[in-house]
Amino acid sequence: MITSTDMAVLPYTSGTTGLPKGCIHLHQSLMHNAMASAFWSTGTPDNVSLCVVPMFHITGMVSVMHSAIYLGATLVLMPRWNREVAAYLIERHKVTHWTNIPTMVIDLLGSPDFDPAQLKSLVHMGGGGAAMPQAVAQRLQEMCGLKYIEGYGLTETAAPSHSNPPDRPKQQCLGVPFMSTDARVIDPTGLTELPVGEVGEIVVHGPQVFQAYWKRTEETAKAFLTLDGKAFFRTGDLGRMDAEGYFFITDRLKRMINASGFKVWPAEVEALLFQHPAILEACIIATRDAYRGESVKAMVVLRPSHRGLVSETDILDWCRNHMAVYKAPKTVEFLEALPKSGSGKVMWRSLQEAENARSSPHG
Repeated sequence: MITSTDMAVLPYTSGTTGLPKGCIHLHQSLMHNAMASAFWSTGTPDNVSLCVVPMFHITGMVSVMHSAIYLGATLVLMPRWNREVAAYLIERHKVTHWTNIPTMVIDLLGSPDFDPAQLKSLVHMGGGGAAMPQAVAQRLQEMCGLKYIEGYGLTETAAPSHSNPPDRPKQQCLGVPFMSTDARVIDPTGLTELPVGEVGEIVVHGPQVFQAYWKRTEETAKAFLTLDGKAFFRTGDLGRMDAEGYFFITDRLKRMINASGFKVWPAEVEALLFQHPAILEACIIATRDAYRGESVKAMVVLRPSHRGLVSETDILDWCRNHMAVYKAPKTVEFLEALPKSGSGKVMWRSLQEAENARSSPHG
């Protein structure tokens, strides 16, 4: 007989920060987040959800599919992302709830054919997987009257470990710990809890946390630490908590760029770049610099209306006027599109590895 403590699925991490690892999830960890996701968004059987986040991905499977099945709600299935089709389906089926990733919203709002009226049935839109640029969230609210409800989670936490309260969200924010979840910020070296406002590694304890990595005993041991007698999962993400208990992410622990001793967090620079009217998508990587050690490089996708009209110099000048000098990119490379994983996340690691290969003295 199958029980709540038996293994249910073995989803693999996306591999954006290393080799994918299988995460042992029990029936109870999935059920917790499926139910919690339904209640968090005040779901009812009348929900109509657009499911375009892949169901092989933990968010699509648990927070969209399982949650809708638990509610007895309606699912509108979309096999792969297409911004025109998404707008059409939302309007045709009067979709009320849409869980997505920010790159989808960026693409949709960037369409020359986008009509805000197509989204008038939506009452709840949110997601995670990457930070929602503040400029894009603001545009969404101004054009459609929708507040983007950001959440945060990993394959290891069966999707949400944090989410913004729908009635009081904050922009550029992971939200508060999810139902029955204890989250803290620690010194990644000393492994001690840090006070409010200080940046450190986010760690999570809760019923949705996975049991172990499949056949990776050493990796599992490194992924957990004990605080106050409880096992906490080390997310590898840097962030801080404010006085109200909301969490804010800084960046991946391994993504930091060290430019002449100054710490540059790519996510922060990317968020600023989205304020540029010509930029549709952006990804920040490090490039080797004989003087600074590392410098900041921007991989940019321009809006179709600005292609051929905006140069690298234009972007660099704008950056120097809108951010600290040490954070501003030194070079810009224009791309037709950013590489994305099957779950829609920008594959910054592949861009970084390609840059490393180009700049290697042996390359």
